Amino acid sequence: MTQALYLDDSYRRSFDAIVTGVDDLGVYLDRTAFYPRSGGQPSDLGILIRGDEVFRVESVELSERGICHRAHGLSPGEAVRGEIDWERRYRIMRSHTACHILSAVIFRETGALITGNQINIDRSRVDFSLEAFDRSMIETYVGMANDLIKEGHPVRVRVLTRDEAMEIPDLVRLAMNVPERESVRVIEIEGVDLQACGGTHVRNTSEIGEMRLVKAENKGKSNRRVYFELVG
Repeated sequence: MTQALYLDDSYRRSFDAIVTGVDDLGVYLDRTAFYPRSGGQPSDLGILIRGDEVFRVESVELSERGICHRAHGLSPGEAVRGEIDWERRYRIMRSHTACHILSAVIFRETGALITGNQINIDRSRVDFSLEAFDRSMIETYVGMANDLIKEGHPVRVRVLTRDEAMEIPDLVRLAMNVPERESVRVIEIEGVDLQACGGTHVRNTSEIGEMRLVKAENKGKSNRRVYFELVG
């Protein structure tokens, strides 16, 4: 299986790897810093380089064989260098960390869980199990999130055993169960949030900038959808 370098270092922009397999879907590497689409976060884009030749990575997906890079023209055993579209990745990192802060605020104020999310470079959305639809209150929650962002809280990655993770109250705020695995990767926003997550994040909330509410929608019983964008 592919060694996922992004789990330990979200700021890694390039890496060296060996092609371990190729099929109709794309290329498999022994190690990669490309994030595969999962958990509401889109995949990284970028290039693989072999000598003077450049192969564009159109998307990255999880598969039974490992992490599949949608690129063609390479062969097993070849050495490549991967380079991530860093501007895109960094904006996604900022948006994803912003999602955690907003969800922490709404959970603290209402107890609502996350029922869905989709992170994008232009705007992102989060769905909450809120009983009442009140746009003015959602605007208040976004304002609270911005206050926390400005305070500059450190963001850290922790890996806990499943037993350790399940002992932490409110660690999982998704309206679903944690997958059965021995360890759980946790994103800690110091003094703000502690949440199980496999995505990429910034090191400090001050990197996020400002969240701006785009719109809020009533998506049915106890399901409120919040769209936001980053300013700057």
